[in-house]
Formats: sequence, C-alpha cells, structure tokens
Amino acid sequence: MKIIIIGAGQVGSTLTEKLVTEKNDLTVIDTDRRLLGILNDKYDLRTVCGLGTHPDILASAGAADAEMLVAVSESDEVNILACQIADTLFHVPNKIARIRSGEYIERSAELFGAGGLSVDKVISPEMLVTSQIAELVFHPGTSQVMEFSNGELAIVMVKACYGGFIVGNTISAVKSTELDGKINIVAIIRNGKAIMLSPGTVIEGGDEVYFITQASYIGQCVAGLERIETPYRRILIIGGGNIGAGLARKLQAMCQVKLVEENREQAERLSEELEKTMVFEADPTDRDFLDDEGISKTDLVIAVTSSDESNIMASSLAKRLGAKKSIALVQREIFLDLIDETNIDIAVSPQQVTISALLSNIRHADVKNVYSLRSGNSEAMEIVAHGSGESSNVIGKKVKELDLPQGVSVSAIIRDGASFIIADEMTLKDGDHIIIFLTDRTRVREIERLFQPSPFF
Repeated sequence: MKIIIIGAGQVGSTLTEKLVTEKNDLTVIDTDRRLLGILNDKYDLRTVCGLGTHPDILASAGAADAEMLVAVSESDEVNILACQIADTLFHVPNKIARIRSGEYIERSAELFGAGGLSVDKVISPEMLVTSQIAELVFHPGTSQVMEFSNGELAIVMVKACYGGFIVGNTISAVKSTELDGKINIVAIIRNGKAIMLSPGTVIEGGDEVYFITQASYIGQCVAGLERIETPYRRILIIGGGNIGAGLARKLQAMCQVKLVEENREQAERLSEELEKTMVFEADPTDRDFLDDEGISKTDLVIAVTSSDESNIMASSLAKRLGAKKSIALVQREIFLDLIDETNIDIAVSPQQVTISALLSNIRHADVKNVYSLRSGNSEAMEIVAHGSGESSNVIGKKVKELDLPQGVSVSAIIRDGASFIIADEMTLKDGDHIIIFLTDRTRVREIERLFQPSPFF
C-alpha cells in the first residue's frame, strides 16, 4: 500500500517503523530535517521536508497515486487541512487525522460527517487513553484489556505475582480449575520476550500472562489467577487536562474521586463542571497535602498530566506513602523502559494506544481491531474470513489445519454473535471473526495474505 505520513514525531516515527516492516510504500512529510534524517538512516523510505498542507509538498510526496494519507503531526489544524487538500486536489481515497482538541472531537459528527471536512477517520489519543484507563479501573488486577467483537471478548494481561495461584503452576493446571472452558492463555512475555507455550509451561513470578475470555468472565478469571483485588473505591486523579477530566466524568458515579490540578483557573473550572468530584488546586508531590487527603487509604492513583516526569514522580510518591496501586501516563519511550524499575504498577502509553487505532484502519484484508503490545514485537488482531472453499485459503479448514506462521496462533472465533474460546476443531466459515495473537508481528503480511480471498474467484 502506498501511504503518506504527515508528522515524524513520536507517533509518526513509531507508525513508520511498524509499516516499514510490513513492506508498505511509505513517504514521510515533516518540517524538521533532523527527524526525517533519523528515519532515512534507519529505514528504506522516502522523506519530504516541508509543510504537509502545501499542495506542492503533497505532490512531491506522490499524493496523486497515494492510497492513504495519515496526518499525525502535532497540530490538529495541519492534520485536518492536509486531509482536505489531499482529497480536493489529489483524490486520496483514505484519509486519517489525529485530533486532540476536545472542541473538535465534541463536534466531530458535524465537522467530519457527510458534507463536512474530508477526514475519513478521526483518531483522538485523549479519548483512547481515557477509555483504556477506565477499563483498567473497571477490571481490578488487570494491566491491559483489549476488546474484540464490540466488547464481547477480551484479551487481558495480568502480571504474575508471588502469592497468586498461577505462579509455579503450569498452563494445564490453570485450565483444569473452574476456569476450564472460560479461559485460554495465548501468550506469556518473560523478560520482554514471548516464550514458547505448551501445556507443561510453568508460569513464573513477573511473567506477563495474556489470556482471552468473554468480557463477562474477566473478573472471575483474574480472581482465579491472581491475588483477589477488591474494586477501586477511592481514586486520586493527578492532572485536570482532557484525560483527567474525562476519567473523572466516567468514574465519579461509581467511586469516590478526587482530582488534583496545579493551575488555579483550570481547577476552578473543573470544580464547577464535576459535581461529584472533589477538585483541589495543589502540588501533587506535596507530601503534607497527600497525607491530609488520606493517600494511605487511596485504592488507586492515576497520574495523567502532560509531563512524564511529573506523572512518574507523583505516582511513585503516592505509592511510597501508602496508595495501593498507581497508573502513570508515560509518553517517552525511554521512560517506558524504566518503569519496571520503579514502584509504579502500570504505565499507559498514548503512542501505543494511538498506533493500535491507526493500524486497525491501515491493514490489508478485513481487519476490525488491532492492539500493539508494549512488550515490543507482539500484536493481537481481529480479522474477518471471507470467500468460499475455492477462493479462500482458510474457509472450509479446521483451525488446527491452518498454515499459520511460527509465533502466530488463533485465540478465538466469533460466529453469528457467539464466541468460541477453544476453537482448534472448528471449521472456518465465511463471515467468521478470528482473533489472532502474534508474538512476532513481522508475520502480519503473511496473515493478511492468508485471509485475503483470491481475486480470480
């Protein structure tokens, strides 16, 4: 696929890295020659230095025959205008824009709907991050929740901790419990790398264990695998930006929520908007303030300011003072790699969440959902099987008969609204949704080719 990417920042460079490995024809546009030089040194692609809204720049990037434009610069306005010009002048068929401003998002149906601005898909990092963190709150004990089939199924990650059931037990032992038939362990990440699984694989402390289950069983599965965590009742949110305010709106009806914001005007505005949330204008690293507000009795601290350093410092301090669990928003890759050395329980990356949403719209074949895992090379996707026994490489075959590359496994099948966790003996039919887990994401193109029906039938 011929794709133009506007923006060579964190999101653009990460997206470029993933798409290059899938052998797409890429051109990256940015005004920063240094960032473009870094990409040129690392990957085989074209770069164009200039503003992505200028027609001559788009023309030199090959917009006339581009199949997709992905605008992920730091400016919402640049991203929107680039999509509009790409459509008007070059008739680019698919246009995706990253948009962060809440004002644009709130009126997206009017702005980008039929007859509106030429943006086919809007990606909002703030909304995506808010939803992801909310899922972690709704499911205590989880470190990542990836939903499929409109929320019917989920791949869930839990951290194997000493004192829980799974540490020291085999995969077959886990399946022989009351969870039999409700859970399928699809991957284990150990020391940052996926390990080969067998029924006799022993789970060790510190392992990241990924399992798939029906959404209604998540709580039961987590309780059966790990030390039981009670629902979060007292939550402290640090940061009153779009994410912090959005979380407060989602959680204030079910939890006792306190929000800390250092900016006085922002704090005053939020105190008027959030009727059931206690809003404080304070320094979240002020020990006296945290003690006065009962940090030792707080179930969960969520640090979501615009500063990685502040989020790491505030959430780490809160844990040290007695908060039971902490989540920190971390944007820079170098800090993500250091999180394991801190007392912070979960790090959420806006880049990772945004990339996952982008990949769902860029992939070949009929891909509905894609999730990129922080652990590095792993990925989960939902792909739809189409065709007949004559036109398809998968229709009419049992799951265990599929010619899957190494490191790729079928986790579940959704058929006619019903989900099947244990699917090895199932024969694939047209319209089946297949949940696939890849421990080696360089195999993505092989999976896409496997599921694409032949054009000659």
